[in-house]
Amino acid sequence: MSELSDLYQEVILDHSRHPHNYRAMADATRKAEGYNPLCGDQVTVYLKLDGDKIQDISFEGQGCAISKSSASVMTDMVKGKSKAEAAALFEKFRQMVTGDSKIETDPTDKLTIFSGVSEYPTRVKCAVLGWHTLRSALENKQQKVSTESL
Repeated sequence: MSELSDLYQEVILDHSRHPHNYRAMADATRKAEGYNPLCGDQVTVYLKLDGDKIQDISFEGQGCAISKSSASVMTDMVKGKSKAEAAALFEKFRQMVTGDSKIETDPTDKLTIFSGVSEYPTRVKCAVLGWHTLRSALENKQQKVSTESL
């Protein structure tokens, strides 16, 4: 494994052990739940919107290191962004982890730590669960997100 891959793995493990923005949000304006029946990952995403802007975001749940660290990085990346900016980050992330496109990876971009997930198809749903749940919260959908329908 390369030094960069080792670093990415360490960052993923650190976010899994010490997730950022991991808490319930009592004053959330939106909330969505997601579930990955394949491996049992569960996530709840809380949003506080100020107009079109994500003023605050948090999550709770249980799951594997990929699922939890992806949600942690996601909350860091979208806090303070508009809905459109968050949607663009979602699409970039989805394309990167599914291998749908060969987007350039930038070692300084936090999302790049998940670039190797595309090599493990069974892990892709773990990585995208929090992001699909975020999209559901932004769209104010009421049904639970399931990776079975992705």
